[in-house]
Amino acid sequence: MKGTMTIALVWGGLLGVSGGIARADDAWKPAAGPLMSRFAKDVSPDKVLPEYPRPQMVRKEWQNLNGLWSYAIQAKEKPRPEKWDGQILVPFAVESALSGVMKPVGPDNRLWYRRTFKIPAAWREGGRRVLLHFGAVDWDATVFVNGREVGRHRGGYDPFSFDVTAALSDAAEQELVVSVWDPTDTGTQPRGKQILRPHGIWYTAVTGIWQTVWLEPVPAAYVESLKIVPDVDRSGVRVTVQAAGRPGAAFKITLFAPNAPTRALATAEGTAGQPIFLYVDNATLWTPDAPVLYPFEVTLTDGGDTVSSYFGLRKVSLGKDEKGVTRIMLNNRFLFQIGPLDQGWWPDGLYTAPTDEALKYDIEITKKLGMNMARKHVKVEPARWYYWCDKLGLLVWQDMPSGDRYIGGNDPDIQRTKESAEQFETEWTRIITAFGNHPSIIMWVPFNEGWGQFDTPRIVELTRKTDPTRLVNNASGWTDRGVGDVHDIHVYPGPGAPPAEEKRAIVLGEFGGLGLPLEGHTWQPKGNWGYRSYTDSASLTDAYVQLFARLHRLVGEPGLSAAVYTQTTDVEIEVNGLMTYDRAVIKMDAERIAAAARKLHGPPPKVTTLVPDARSRPQTWRYTTTRPKDGWEKEGFDDSGWQTGESGFGTRETPGAIVRTSWSTPDIWLRRVIELPAAGRPNAPNLTLHHDEDAEVYINGVLAARRR
Repeated sequence: MKGTMTIALVWGGLLGVSGGIARADDAWKPAAGPLMSRFAKDVSPDKVLPEYPRPQMVRKEWQNLNGLWSYAIQAKEKPRPEKWDGQILVPFAVESALSGVMKPVGPDNRLWYRRTFKIPAAWREGGRRVLLHFGAVDWDATVFVNGREVGRHRGGYDPFSFDVTAALSDAAEQELVVSVWDPTDTGTQPRGKQILRPHGIWYTAVTGIWQTVWLEPVPAAYVESLKIVPDVDRSGVRVTVQAAGRPGAAFKITLFAPNAPTRALATAEGTAGQPIFLYVDNATLWTPDAPVLYPFEVTLTDGGDTVSSYFGLRKVSLGKDEKGVTRIMLNNRFLFQIGPLDQGWWPDGLYTAPTDEALKYDIEITKKLGMNMARKHVKVEPARWYYWCDKLGLLVWQDMPSGDRYIGGNDPDIQRTKESAEQFETEWTRIITAFGNHPSIIMWVPFNEGWGQFDTPRIVELTRKTDPTRLVNNASGWTDRGVGDVHDIHVYPGPGAPPAEEKRAIVLGEFGGLGLPLEGHTWQPKGNWGYRSYTDSASLTDAYVQLFARLHRLVGEPGLSAAVYTQTTDVEIEVNGLMTYDRAVIKMDAERIAAAARKLHGPPPKVTTLVPDARSRPQTWRYTTTRPKDGWEKEGFDDSGWQTGESGFGTRETPGAIVRTSWSTPDIWLRRVIELPAAGRPNAPNLTLHHDEDAEVYINGVLAARRR
């Protein structure tokens, strides 16, 4: 649908352990970026994300390799550089201000890194192994230790590790070199919103190391991974330990009290590769209001490797409420989920938050503003972000970073190349596996708005097979294929809801986008945009509160289960954030908007349909596409010469729209006389309108609403 649609209605009466090594350099400073966050001042070469990076599998001994490295950018086909261009602060991407470099790389070049490190003498004793870990590197990384290739990894969002023991020398210092190639949007790999020429909703490219790099020693037989599956209905948890070096190793698991981590609640013994169930007596369930976490410890009885972890006892499922409406259930109860579209970008670090406190801050503000959920949008965060969601109580919908040649297109279920499809599926299953132990994550979202979408039913089943314990959203917005657990639409500014379904819950995956640029806090001085723009905080707050009031009614009818407001912060030229991009300002009255959001957590309002709309059955309207005479909107206007048609009006096959009467001209005028029930003037009547572009609504000749 397009153009201006004017409607007249006539009616009568209406954890972790820190440590590591880094080299300080007083000469280092951030590059002169367009905007710095409030946390940039806390970054220095000897203090770069020092927290233990993997909170769900913690060992006491480790070494942090974040800090100053040498770097070089040179032609893709050239070998290792003989000279280096300068120093870069790892793990900030080379394009970011906090890297100290802020230079593009591009698909024709390769980015090289180099540093040295020392291994403590105790790490070389007793047949111990040394593991080298990368939180994430974008995109194709080859790693060398002392000139020996120890491994290659392709994937920009999942963590990976190499056993580098055999490459270590007898010398005091060891050399680590990493080579990275990233085609960004000239390739077909998953990349989210990165683009070589940023504009609109597409942002600055991110190349190379962008999460913590670290070392740790392990025994010859060690815990390789944990799979943690809470079982609310049985009041317990199922844990599967995978062991390297001795696949069938015996282990002991000890469960501790949430608020007394030295008081053991239960112990059990098992064999690696086989799940073991731990019963939790008088269990406290994990919820956003009470995010209780149970710590536990796993020790291999052969070899002595010990790791610490935790779980939250929670369940997510579909179920019927008391009215028979299909809802998203948390712990077998309906809780409306409201939260922001969280893109996880930073003006100074791009993909990488300046500090752990910065990661935590975004989650704290989301909770402060009355929200209980976030949709992590086409990006994957470091494990510590999910840890803070677990600890602070924030539900997470996790997107797969989109890829393929989708920019500017809306072609549903495109035909990917075999290589592209295989890479997508490989990275998606790795992401699900890597982050699947976090209780905060309750839904997987493989596709967004048709971007690179392909083989949707098969990808949904792949997602279910990889993790059968969570919900799957087949596609957020636009190209729903009728599979998965929810039907998700996007409506700007909205709100809106798809029709209720028998077997799937209905959700609003994006809405809002109310914009306000604040001078001194924007990526660029002019040309910023939001889906709808405001000039001051008071009017923006009023619009937000009204938007949420309309949203509340959709919870009752047709039965919306969740909604995602765009967005947590401004991002580059987008200024529709709850906060400015630098995290310096909450742009609205925090108390008012928090109250509006918290109202959604309660029981759905009672909604009575006075006059049905096009969603329930066709409604007959008079309409014309030729500008009518003045006074057309008033009661008694002669519209007998207009055409008649059944709602809705627009272009057929428009995603999310019900179209029974084709309309393709720039403008349309519609009139309809309705009769309200004889019971008298209704309490707080509301009009539901699904439209695109500009619309004006008149009731009895009075302008009742204007939508842009």
